[in-house]
Amino acid sequence: MDGSDLTRTLTKKETLQLRQKFVGQSCKLFFKADPIKIKRAKEQYMFDEEGNRYLDCINNVAHVGHCHPEVVSAGTKQMALLNTNNRFLHDNMVLLAERLASILPEPLSVCYFVNSGSEANDLALRLARAHTHAEDAIVLDHAYHGHTTAVMDLSPYKFNAHGGTGKKPWVHVAPSPDIYRGLYTEINSPGKDLAELYANEVKQIIERAEADGRKIAVFYAESLQSCGGQVIPPPGYLRNVYKFVRQAGGVCVADEVQVGFGRVGTHWWAFQLQGEDVVPDIVTLGKPMGNGHPISAVVTTAAIAASFASNGMEYFNTYGGNPVSCAMALAVLETIEKDRLRENAITVGAYLIEHLSELKKKHYLIGDIRGCGLFVGIELVQDHRTRKPATVEAEEVIYRMKESFILLSADGPDRNVLKMKPPMCFSKENSDEFIAKLDEILTEIESNESENDSSSISAPKDLKTLNEKTDSSSPLKCLQAY
Repeated sequence: MDGSDLTRTLTKKETLQLRQKFVGQSCKLFFKADPIKIKRAKEQYMFDEEGNRYLDCINNVAHVGHCHPEVVSAGTKQMALLNTNNRFLHDNMVLLAERLASILPEPLSVCYFVNSGSEANDLALRLARAHTHAEDAIVLDHAYHGHTTAVMDLSPYKFNAHGGTGKKPWVHVAPSPDIYRGLYTEINSPGKDLAELYANEVKQIIERAEADGRKIAVFYAESLQSCGGQVIPPPGYLRNVYKFVRQAGGVCVADEVQVGFGRVGTHWWAFQLQGEDVVPDIVTLGKPMGNGHPISAVVTTAAIAASFASNGMEYFNTYGGNPVSCAMALAVLETIEKDRLRENAITVGAYLIEHLSELKKKHYLIGDIRGCGLFVGIELVQDHRTRKPATVEAEEVIYRMKESFILLSADGPDRNVLKMKPPMCFSKENSDEFIAKLDEILTEIESNESENDSSSISAPKDLKTLNEKTDSSSPLKCLQAY
């Protein structure tokens, strides 16, 4: 091989060939039939090797915008001075810990810095078990908490999937609090408190576990389920669940890896949507924290931290809390406030949901629009009454969007929920571009299915009437509208 690899230029074909040869086959690509080779990115846009610009609707890692100059500058300046481990004193780590504690409710005040959301959730499990002297965990169905061995066992999204090893005896799975297609909905439980019904499922799990001689150590929940299909728990759900878990001697973990740092707009953290009095015992942070640089954190109470320290074992993480990562995380927090990105999430998110809700009246494939801030789900269904998932149609939308230079993904147990978690600088103009293209694509799909007289699609005779009948406003506003 001639020359430096740093200056070597590869064609897309060569890059793909080298990846297939030297990178594990389990590492999957977006759009595997025709993957995109990205060369650079800025703000809410990504650019391929031919200079084509893609609107990024899915990258919740580049939280304040791809390659934000303030974040890049903070990292490069610190890298030119020093990067080392946290056994040495350095201002950046303690300043970041102080800043995180200041935007979290009391008594969350003690920080551990790691490198990924998976590591954060893995460490949170150790903290919970050290404090409770118990082993068992309760998780939500379809939850994803990471890829280490321990947190894979906490993730039905993985252990129930192809290649998964199934549920371990110490793991208990509660129904996802999905009020559109879950165990309890306004259709099968009219007039009932859905939050109470879902919370009581957790209570019953605790009772059964105790009857079997088991003890609950921890309840894990993403504050808003992302991989589970952009699920927003009904108001009061976490308040009730946290009460039941604590009465059983367990602690509660809020996984904010995908939805934290102001994405919901009105609050810094998505668990705060459930009420100011709803405070977890441990919070895990990750993806957006470094705007693409690997840094994450676990924040807990002084009491739980003391329990973890009491066994005498040192906790050390080589790169966790290093000066460069902490400098970039501090810059991310400063940028969120300086660029008023929480305010932007409120304004643009409301605009997006409003116009998507209008689009829903036109397209029978759209079953539900839900979201808060710049966390939005568009659930596609084949029938508004049965809510049968439109999985094939969702996949077609994703690929058609890619052909139109818009990056989107689908998830949920049936892969029928279009997920929107764009960089926080996403604009109303970006929303208009996305909605116009979605309208065009759905019109063509529905037209083709109508021409083919597809038996799998059931369009209501009066879609407007059905939408009005099932439309409801959540007490949390902006969250869910059928």
